[in-house]
Amino acid sequence: MSFSPDITNFDKLIVLVNIGIKFIRGLWMRLFLREAHGLLLIGRNVTVSHAHNVRCGKNVKFEDYAEIQGLCSDGLNFGDNVTIGRATMIRPSSYYGGDCGQGIAIGDNSSIGPHGYIGCSGPIRIGNNVMIGPKCSLFAENHVFSNSDESIKSQGVQQRGITIGNDCWIGSNVIILDGVSIGSHVVIGAGTLITKDVPDYSIVLDRRNRILRQRIKKIED
Repeated sequence: MSFSPDITNFDKLIVLVNIGIKFIRGLWMRLFLREAHGLLLIGRNVTVSHAHNVRCGKNVKFEDYAEIQGLCSDGLNFGDNVTIGRATMIRPSSYYGGDCGQGIAIGDNSSIGPHGYIGCSGPIRIGNNVMIGPKCSLFAENHVFSNSDESIKSQGVQQRGITIGNDCWIGSNVIILDGVSIGSHVVIGAGTLITKDVPDYSIVLDRRNRILRQRIKKIED
C-alpha cells in the first residue's frame, strides 16, 4: 500500500486501523461465502445474505452499509479488486423467496459507487475496469403491461438483462434499464437515462440517450 506524501503519519495510522478492522470482519465473512480469494474487506453494518451463492476474487471491498443479497440462480460473482460502495444494494430476488433472480458478474478492477441500486433479477454482466458513479441504478427487469384488462402486477415481468463492456465510466445518477447492452470504452454523463444500446467508444451526455460523439474516429474502408 502506498500513501500520498501529503498524508501525515497520524492519518496513515487511522487508515491502517480502519483497514485492519475491515480485514477482521472479512476473515469472519469468508467462512460463509462460496469462494473468497486473497484480501476481503468488510465495512460496518454490511449485510450479506445467502452467502453460499457469493464468490469473491482477490481484494474485494464491501463498504459500510452495503446490502449483498445472494438469493439467485447464477450467484453473485465479484472479480479481483472489486469495490461495492457505501449503502449500495445488490438485489436479485425478493426478500421472502417469492421469486428467484439470476444474479451478477463483475469483472476485475471494477467498482460501484455509494448508494447504488443493482436489481439483477435478470442477468447483469459488467466487464473489467468499469467505474460506476454514486447513486446509479441498474434494473434488469421490466413489468409487462400490454393487457389493459389485467392488473400490471398480475402480468409478470420480462428479464432480458444488462451488459456493460470493459473500460467504461458511468457518471453519477445514471439509470440503465432492462435489455440494454453498453459497449466497451464508453463514457456516460451524469443523470443520463439509458434505454437503448450504446456502441463501443461512445460518449453519451444527453438525458435522452443520444450519442453525442465518438471517442475515436472510424477508419474509412
